[in-house]
Amino acid sequence: MYDVIIIGAGVSGSATARELSRYRVNACVLEKEEDVCSGTSKANSGIVHAGYDAEPGSLMAKLNVEGNQMMPELSKELDFPFEQKGSFVVCLEEERIPDLEALYKRGVENGVKGMEIITDRQRIFQMEPNLSEQVAAVLYAPTAGIVCPFHLNIALAENAYTNGVEFHFHTEVLAIEKIEDGWMVETNQGRYEAKCIVNAAGVYADRFHNMVSKEKIHITPRRGDYCLLDKSAGKHVSRTIFALPGTYGKGVLVTPTVHGNMLVGPTAIDIEDKEATATTRAGIDELIQKAGMNVRDLPMRQVITSFAGLRAHEDHHEFIIKELEDAPGFIDCAGIESPGLTSCPAIGKMAAGIVRDYLKLEENENFVGTRKGILDPKNLSKEEYKQLIKEDPAYGNIICRCEMITEGEIIDAIRRPLGAKSLDGVKRRTRAGMGRCQSGFCAPRTMEILQRELQIPMTEITKSGGNSKLVVGTNKDTL
Repeated sequence: MYDVIIIGAGVSGSATARELSRYRVNACVLEKEEDVCSGTSKANSGIVHAGYDAEPGSLMAKLNVEGNQMMPELSKELDFPFEQKGSFVVCLEEERIPDLEALYKRGVENGVKGMEIITDRQRIFQMEPNLSEQVAAVLYAPTAGIVCPFHLNIALAENAYTNGVEFHFHTEVLAIEKIEDGWMVETNQGRYEAKCIVNAAGVYADRFHNMVSKEKIHITPRRGDYCLLDKSAGKHVSRTIFALPGTYGKGVLVTPTVHGNMLVGPTAIDIEDKEATATTRAGIDELIQKAGMNVRDLPMRQVITSFAGLRAHEDHHEFIIKELEDAPGFIDCAGIESPGLTSCPAIGKMAAGIVRDYLKLEENENFVGTRKGILDPKNLSKEEYKQLIKEDPAYGNIICRCEMITEGEIIDAIRRPLGAKSLDGVKRRTRAGMGRCQSGFCAPRTMEILQRELQIPMTEITKSGGNSKLVVGTNKDTL
């Protein structure tokens, strides 16, 4: 029997696992997909929100600001890219400036530092030359930032794993039952037992909550469509550009990414299917139309891919992080939508704290709080890079031309803790396949490396686990 089972290996589950590994605990994470960061956490804006949007006094507001404040140090400890570039909320009509002022007051009440409302158009355009000519004022929040959601999630999970937390992939939770000493979790891989459960299952968190509690919750998958633009468009804006919030949240944003691209999105479309992550023509058209309202001359011809993600929208638009009164030992980590990515360090700390107190856990004196990410040769000097190639020639073999990713980086991604097992696994860890050609050149070569390193047939290699196999047979007889 485990002390604790965490359902879900997204940012909330992985952050909770990492915080729990600070204690002497027998813990595991159950994930239905083949890798961490395969659900809601993989398809979002990568924004570290300042914290002015959430309702004052809400858990969402509290954890947003706490997570924002934790992110700079966490990025150093776990070696993932984070940049505190700031954000603008754009007001296009003078009559709506009071709405901007209300947002400012809300941010002050939430504890956001350094905000200001700028009405000097000359200063606004000095800071962001490509804003709409109609701009009347902006709310500037310097503590906002951008992060790579893949690297953040993977870093949290790797650190939890190296500190003793087990991860079980391809393990889908089917049922949860109360037993004498805790909980029994029925999965497609058999039964697991634990003294307590952390429900961090994203859009499925309501399903597991409702299995054990009389007080029901309801989560709506809210689809968000995005367009990712080439690096040639990456400097069109220098910070995240928001519209004034509406009924469905912060609206369509335009933002640089930590890797030098530009991201436009998301839409907000409520659906029923918890797996429906396909983009639609209507969604993309809406996205482009709304984005162009705040930023002019958007170079949308530079789009290299589009994608969609699902936000776990709970009916009351609030994080649910607590032990259930009618299900002792069952801890919800539910309704984690935006600003969930920003809040995840604080969410993990809070959820782990509830488990710690419930199980009366003692500190793990062997906890290691740091982690080194995959070496990026592009950050080395010419002399250092030459020495690296001399020591390991694989770092001189370019596999992905668009992103200049080497064989050495891909090998590291496969061999490291919780290493990549698929093309998407390699892509999220190294960016091989994320460039202009979208893996048109590098996919076959990456597959060869996966085949060699994992020692599996080419027919077993997948895009993202499950039935997403890429090679189904041969077109010529072999000897």
